Amino acid sequence: MAEKPLRLLLFNLVTDADHLVLAFTTDWINELAPYCEYIDVVTMQVGRLAVADNVRVFSVGRELGYSEPRRAVEFYRILRNLRSEREYDACFAHMMPLFAVMGAPLLRGIPITTWYTHRQRSTTLRLATAASHRVISAVASSFPYDTDKLRPLGHGIDTDFFVPPAQAHDKPPRVVQVARLTPIKNQHILLNAAATLDCEVVLVGDTAEGYSTDYREELKQLAVELGMTERVTFTGRQTPEQVRNWYQNATLAINLSPPGLFDKAALEAMACGLPTLVSNDAFADLTGPQRMLLHISAPDATEELRQHLTTLLALTPLQRQQIGQQLRAGVVAHHSLQQLAKKVISVLRSGELPDDA
Repeated sequence: MAEKPLRLLLFNLVTDADHLVLAFTTDWINELAPYCEYIDVVTMQVGRLAVADNVRVFSVGRELGYSEPRRAVEFYRILRNLRSEREYDACFAHMMPLFAVMGAPLLRGIPITTWYTHRQRSTTLRLATAASHRVISAVASSFPYDTDKLRPLGHGIDTDFFVPPAQAHDKPPRVVQVARLTPIKNQHILLNAAATLDCEVVLVGDTAEGYSTDYREELKQLAVELGMTERVTFTGRQTPEQVRNWYQNATLAINLSPPGLFDKAALEAMACGLPTLVSNDAFADLTGPQRMLLHISAPDATEELRQHLTTLLALTPLQRQQIGQQLRAGVVAHHSLQQLAKKVISVLRSGELPDDA
């Protein structure tokens, strides 16, 4: 017998189909929608909406410039109205531990599941963990606290969108890194490692909005000092379509995020069939037999990265294509958007992952 559709309350940070970083959350909401009778989204910020017919979105008004106290008032006004209007079977807080904590007193009897994938700890996250029936994350290491409530269930990559190109790019050799320009992403390590290699380097991304641009300028100066300005491209902010185009026109991808940051950018590159060098052991299940070739021991292991780049660039196009096919197959099997939705729904219903996860 088919299970009854869920009546879902969803807390979200940004609901905007055009957002340069968080547009994917619209895809997540739409992938959950077929499992639900209805979804009501309470979001910190709203932009262009492109959600399923059974989804409603309510913003607390950050896009309108509301102050924090005003947004808190709006949150409780919206939540009280929704609770008086509709019944909910579950609440899913996506990267919004604050809303999980604020909403908990009004959600007694409704199990809260909090998604959090970041290594940053906070009092708010601890309180959200306490208030939640379950917490979910991409992998165990991407949630910063030890708790029996944790259920790791992978990322949600749109593998119908991130696909390999019709023809692999090999000339000129091009290495791409997709990430915010920030020291924790280690773009300077890549520049130093690639300085003596015959390849282009493309840094896709920019500094986060509202943050200092000092690191970006330091990277540009480093490229000058290394004599590689003609081989380094700083793209600035890119749309998802532009990011995909960079993947599809690259030879290799690099991800130098440290443990605790199970970066979906690496999975997007793999979904596009790119051999992807990583420094986080959380990717070991995906790299499998290619682990020795695709892993470096630490994000700042410059010489080791140079050696791995040299080896990968020396492979034939067919060899790189075969590696990329293996990586894509792993992402499709374990980190696709469709698989993620099934797992999230299972946890929302029962508190546990499906038997076939």
